[in-house]
Amino acid sequence: MALGSGCLRAGRGLLRAAGPRPLPARGRCAGGRPPAFGFLFDVDGVLVRGSQAVPAARRAFQRLSDGSGRLRVPVVFLTNAGNCLRSAKAQELSQALGLQVPPEQVILSHSPLRLFSQFHQKCMLVAGQGPVEENALNLGFKHVVTMEALRKAYPLLDMVDQSRRPKELPPPTTGFPTIEGVILFGEPVRWETSLQLIIDVLLSNGNPGAELQDIPYPHLPVLACNMDLLWMAEAKMPRFGHGTFLLCLENIYKKVTGRELKYEALIGKPSTVTYRYAEYLIQQQAEKQGWKSPIRRLYAVGDNPMSDVYGANLYNNYLKSAHHSQVQAGVKRSPQAPSPQTEDHLQLRKDCNNSVESCESILVCTGVYRHNADVPSKTKECTTETVFHGHRDFCFDPSLVEASYVVQDVNDAVQLAFEKENWS
Repeated sequence: MALGSGCLRAGRGLLRAAGPRPLPARGRCAGGRPPAFGFLFDVDGVLVRGSQAVPAARRAFQRLSDGSGRLRVPVVFLTNAGNCLRSAKAQELSQALGLQVPPEQVILSHSPLRLFSQFHQKCMLVAGQGPVEENALNLGFKHVVTMEALRKAYPLLDMVDQSRRPKELPPPTTGFPTIEGVILFGEPVRWETSLQLIIDVLLSNGNPGAELQDIPYPHLPVLACNMDLLWMAEAKMPRFGHGTFLLCLENIYKKVTGRELKYEALIGKPSTVTYRYAEYLIQQQAEKQGWKSPIRRLYAVGDNPMSDVYGANLYNNYLKSAHHSQVQAGVKRSPQAPSPQTEDHLQLRKDCNNSVESCESILVCTGVYRHNADVPSKTKECTTETVFHGHRDFCFDPSLVEASYVVQDVNDAVQLAFEKENWS
C-alpha cells in the first residue's frame, strides 16, 4: 500500500502550508466544480466521546457546510453503534454538530441487514439492548423473538442470577415458535443470560425447551453486527464492545461442542458490504443535490485501526480489484471468508453507477488510537499493532491497519481532504 506522507507530522505540515480559506457557495469550489468526493465519518471517538462532542467536530462541519448550514459535499455517518434507532442517532448527531442530520445519512452497524431478505420471513431471535425488536422490524424482519420473551417462556434456562430463578417449577411451555436464526445486534446488558440462551438455541436447533440430543451442525444461521472489540467513551481507557461479547460466545460454543461457531454474515465495519452500502448512500445524496459530477473518491475518517482503517483499506482494495478485472476479482482478493452476504453485496454494486475509484483512510487521535509524544517518521511504525484486535474471521494483514494519513482530529482530516481535492 502506498502510504505517502502518512504520519501526523507530515499531515500537520500539509495543513499548515494550506492555511484557512473562506468558504464558497454550496456545492462549488473556487473553480466552480461540483464535488467529486465524499466523506465517511465514524462517530464515537471522532465526532463524540460518549455524550460529549469532540471540540474539533463543529469546526469540521463549519468547513463542510455553507452559510445556511447545508453540506457542500456528500457525507455519511458510518458507526458500529447499533443499540438505538437510526432516527435517534441522527438526532444526537444534529445536536452535537449544530446542523440537521437526516436519518438517511446514518448507517448503524445493522443497517445493511435490510439486504438479507432471505431471512426476513424466518423466526429470528434478536439479542442486544435498546429497541432491538423495533430495529429488526424496521429492517424487514417479520417474525422476531426477544431475549426477554425467550427467558419468560423458558424460565428454567436463566440460572446465574439466583434472584431471577423461579420459586416454583413452572408448567411446560407450549405454542412457542421454533427459532430459525439469531441476530446479534450489539452487546447486551446481562451477558450471562444472552450467552446461555443463545447457546441453548443453537444446541437445540431452535427449541430450547427440548432435551439435548445430538448437537446439530451446521447450527442455525447467526448474523452478527459490530465486531469492535473496544470503543471509546468518556473514560480514559477503551471500553468493551460487541466484539468482546462475540469472543465470549465463540469460545463457549467451541468449548461445549468442540466445533467453531459459524456466522452467516458479519455486518458493520470492517465488512465490505457495509462500505458498499455507504457508497450507495453517498451517491444517492449527490443525485438528490443535483451534483452532476460522479463521486470518484471517498475519505473514511475514524479512530480505530482495526475497524475504521482496516475496513476502509479493505474496501479500497476491493474497489481497485473491481475496476481492474470486474467484481469477481475483488471478491477473490478479500481476506474475509466468503459468505452468503457476497451475493447481496454484488447485487447492490450492480444497482449503482460504480463511479467510486478509491477509499482513503484517515486516522484521528481523539479516540481509540493515540499517537505517542514522539511521532515516528513512518506511518507503519505509528499504526502497526502488535496485538490483533480484529475479529477471528478476518485475517490479519498488517498493511490493512496502516492508515493513508494520520492527523490529530476530524477538523484536520477534513482540511487534509480539501487540500488533496483542491477544494476551498
